[in-house]
Amino acid sequence: MKSSSCSLTEIQQRIDEVTRFLSITLNIANAHTVEFYTHDVWKRFMAVSPEDVLSAVGSGNHQQREPQHRQSEQPSTTFGFCNDTKRLVDTQELVQAAKEHSLPSLGLCMSRENLLQDLRDMKSESGTPEETVAAFESDEFMTSKKSHEVQSMSEVVACLAQHCGVNQVIDVGSGKGYLSSFLSLQYALRVYGIDSSSTNTHGAQERNRKLKKFSKAYQKHTKAARTQAEATHSPQEELIERKTGLNGDEDVFSGNGPRIRSQEEERVLTSSSDINPTVEGRSEQNLETDELFLSALSVDVIQPASPRVPPSQLSAEERERRKRENLERKAQSRADSAGAVFSPLTSYVTAETELRDLINELEDAVMVGLHTCGNLAPSTLRMFVAKPELAAVCSVGCCYHLLSEEFDHAGQKCLQSVCGFPLSQYLRDQSCFCGRNARMSACLALERVALGQGIQMESLFYRAVLHVILRDHYSSYKSEKRVGNVYSKAKSFVDYVRRALRRLELDESKLSDSDIQDYHNTYRVRMDEMHAFNMLKVTLAPCIEGLILLDRLCYLKEQEDVSFSALVQLFDPLLSPRCYAVIGLKNDGKRTTS
Repeated sequence: MKSSSCSLTEIQQRIDEVTRFLSITLNIANAHTVEFYTHDVWKRFMAVSPEDVLSAVGSGNHQQREPQHRQSEQPSTTFGFCNDTKRLVDTQELVQAAKEHSLPSLGLCMSRENLLQDLRDMKSESGTPEETVAAFESDEFMTSKKSHEVQSMSEVVACLAQHCGVNQVIDVGSGKGYLSSFLSLQYALRVYGIDSSSTNTHGAQERNRKLKKFSKAYQKHTKAARTQAEATHSPQEELIERKTGLNGDEDVFSGNGPRIRSQEEERVLTSSSDINPTVEGRSEQNLETDELFLSALSVDVIQPASPRVPPSQLSAEERERRKRENLERKAQSRADSAGAVFSPLTSYVTAETELRDLINELEDAVMVGLHTCGNLAPSTLRMFVAKPELAAVCSVGCCYHLLSEEFDHAGQKCLQSVCGFPLSQYLRDQSCFCGRNARMSACLALERVALGQGIQMESLFYRAVLHVILRDHYSSYKSEKRVGNVYSKAKSFVDYVRRALRRLELDESKLSDSDIQDYHNTYRVRMDEMHAFNMLKVTLAPCIEGLILLDRLCYLKEQEDVSFSALVQLFDPLLSPRCYAVIGLKNDGKRTTS
């Protein structure tokens, strides 16, 4: 395996560049939108107009445009902020600096294609069979977004397993089991999906059962179509004959004459109802799904059976033979069940969790996590480093706002327990701090917002003006009380405020409808300020996310036992904004099974 192109020293240098940039700009990301008007956030941080910000952020070419607000007498700036007043005076400079300090511009990320090429010297024939794709692209099983994520990540995980010579995968935070099921069905890996929710693990088990039936039936249909290409009747024609027996009164046909359904046939036919439970009164879309599944009922699935003979008319030898065959089928069924390659487990895991206590059959394995929330992503990396049985890791985190931080804004320890950020010793030595609002901003999707998707400005505006009303009329209001999702139910701003006051258990009779509407009208003319400010947050999002991910990469680089580590873009950011994976491999000599 080739070593990563970036060294620990290079990563530390990039971290220094990003932390310097964020030391000037992080106050914008940490300003709470709820307090936008009550704390007059725009005047505190901005010396430019909202139009200037929106123009700069919306411009596709920041380098060719001249700064609109740089005057000859203007004091010196750092990343567009005045060194004296600490307010933004040059939006173009800020936007350009943000672009330069985002992950794609730092030159530290590895492409998925280069990673796969490094993991295998030449492209193997491990494509994705159409039967597995068909099952996972079915709307019943997952969305197109999830299908994209699962297929992209599973190929990388399978290559990691092959490179390390292991056959087990531990999927931490496995959720509904999509990735686990795909890895087991497509790559025949032994996957243990661990999730703290019993609802998720039970649902994953049932979903995997259906997927296995769908995939097996589809594979048999594909095989039958190939082997019977020269037959008189095409598989489709034979399917029509057999479907008569599925929903009509006639017997199922196979070959030239009628017959009675075998036990195996009854089992397969029954399994179709697990995927589409009802038979009559289907919509056109459901019928299409039925056609896909029913097309899997090929001659390979439906085995010929002899006409049923009453047991009293059977010879002793025939009764003994059938008894023996039934016992063999039951034994094979138990063996197939025991050999299931996906095992959902319910457990809350931390870096201190002993995997062998959860998995008795544990061998060397690859640990993975697809969109593991908050502290679970750094805990996955800590487990990888601490457990000798873990040969590799592939971790895609999300929900940065749920990370716990070891230090506060003053650099003092605020939590004594193991925290999610910072992870690396390098940033811990600097007492690095982000802040919850900044970590929340890191979850914003720049690529989606650039295409007009993402921020719902009106709901943010409603909430900010509501807090002005609370400040002016309800001094007894306690900030720990939550308004919740009132906006989606409200028909107007007046309705929104009244619903919110009731939710907060405040006296709404203090205000008339006209009083409430006056607040809306007063601040409506300043809504562009909020829009522009939030667009700056979106612009800074990749830089904050970059610092969090560089911290994780730096942590792996600090470990002597880790022979390879990289940040890899696995997904299309338009489909999946949290698109980066932290990947690590251990030295073969440092990995032992005990």
